[in-house]
Amino acid sequence: MTQEIVFHGGAVFTGAGEPLHGHAVVVRGKRIVAVVPEEHAVEIAPDARRIDLAGALLSPGFQDAHIHPVGGGIELLQCNLTEAETAEETAALIRAYAESHPDEEWILGGGWGMDHFPGGNPPRGLLDEAAGGRPVLLQSRDHHSTWASTAAIERAGITAETPDPADGRIVREPDGYPAGTFHEGAGDLFEGVRPATTAELSYQGLLRAQEELIALGITGWQDAMVGAGVAGIADPLTAYERALSEDTLQVHVVGAQWWVRDGGLDQVETMVARRERIAAEHSDRRLDLATTKIMVDGVAENQTAAMLTPYRDGHGHDTDNSGLSFIDPEALRRYVTALDAAGQQVHMHALGDRAVREALDALQDARQANGDTDGRHHLAHLQIVARADVPRFADLDAVANIQALWATHEDQLDELTLPFLQDGQVDRQYPFGDFARAGARFAAGSDWPVSTADPVQAIHIAVNRAYPGSVQGPLGGPQQCLDLATAMAAYTSGSAFVNRREYDTGSIREGYLANLVVLDPDPFTLPASEIHTSRAVATWIEGRNVYSAVPAIATSDTRKELS
Repeated sequence: MTQEIVFHGGAVFTGAGEPLHGHAVVVRGKRIVAVVPEEHAVEIAPDARRIDLAGALLSPGFQDAHIHPVGGGIELLQCNLTEAETAEETAALIRAYAESHPDEEWILGGGWGMDHFPGGNPPRGLLDEAAGGRPVLLQSRDHHSTWASTAAIERAGITAETPDPADGRIVREPDGYPAGTFHEGAGDLFEGVRPATTAELSYQGLLRAQEELIALGITGWQDAMVGAGVAGIADPLTAYERALSEDTLQVHVVGAQWWVRDGGLDQVETMVARRERIAAEHSDRRLDLATTKIMVDGVAENQTAAMLTPYRDGHGHDTDNSGLSFIDPEALRRYVTALDAAGQQVHMHALGDRAVREALDALQDARQANGDTDGRHHLAHLQIVARADVPRFADLDAVANIQALWATHEDQLDELTLPFLQDGQVDRQYPFGDFARAGARFAAGSDWPVSTADPVQAIHIAVNRAYPGSVQGPLGGPQQCLDLATAMAAYTSGSAFVNRREYDTGSIREGYLANLVVLDPDPFTLPASEIHTSRAVATWIEGRNVYSAVPAIATSDTRKELS
């Protein structure tokens, strides 16, 4: 007999606009069959299990439009530094891990914060002491920098004479020897010696990540790095396919196939073939590979984000560095046009204002060559965007894929970024309000494990432009704040649109999958400064309760009947 459930007693955010009040949501099996005034729910489902939300909010399940779950899960299983708040705490965690894992030849992991070290560059000596001289490679939280011990540097054969790669930079000591930090593509210098991630570890990392994310109300995501091994992490596709075969993948996943910077146009055919194979084998679209991820530039903290103006030095003088375009702009236009013509969505990391312009120029070329293909292409991160480029998002149907948690004054921005940018660029940081006024469509993601995957924490900052307890004003001014309904929509219906799943997920409406999250307290009832106190207390996927922090919401024993 098909299970029927009626959710009542709380507001319903349908995926857009203000929440409904006095309504019930009726679920039959995997799908929502009705959203009706509470008094009519008994007529539709007289024998249903009734769940009293007790004032909590029922929302579509969150969808993360830019995340690295397999890598994040693996880091939770390795030397995990995400909880450290100082250089001393970071060293203590490394020391504790080394002591508790004496048989590991290499220590791998990540999560260190650039703002914990002078100039954002942790030294090899600190790592040597903490790890007892073992080879160590640890990724920064933003995964744009690698921290290496002396033993790792020696095994890779890197010396003072080793040149910086075209897409990266080696931080050096006065004599030219590597100091321990390798930014962007310089981290690839360890590929020949870095231990490969085993297929088993990747699979366990996926399962660990899924558990973590479901508990935050996330029921689907776009993995921003599938189809290639990067930074020592094996191709996540193997882990996803195993999870499908063993029926352990509970969420729906769009995998953005990784574009190798020097791989050329032949990659398009390979990606389409991989997409079609997965589509034929998994017609339920639990896994979809119709997206390609392209890294256009780096990040501002290590001055590799591609900027229209030069970075400044510590004395406020212009340098000859304006960041890196990882792909020649002319080549980027050809690649994006070919991908668009082949039916591949393009997901571009574009953080600096020059990178954003180059990405938009590529989309414009694709539009002129191919017409409107409904590509749903999106640009992620968007830290600095020139005013002239903001309206181009709506004009080109480009989605602004925002990582809202970063849109606040905090140490990494205030100490490692803003002092090295041109005057006035603080006002161009993450211009969400400008996008909204220009009619741009939003999606939202976390970039986890770069930062927390908790959508509520990101939504809080999208609305406030300040972290909880901050004494500083909103980053970029109050005009860049989003209203709560817009921020919630970005994380639900907006990301569902990007994932091409808006026809059955991302909204609460008749016929849609019952992918739901219960948020308590209801964030719409809270002062803006208190939104962060709301949390996911129950998650449902296709009508099944897959997580609950509150037994009353998960079990029928404490249900209340509708009157």
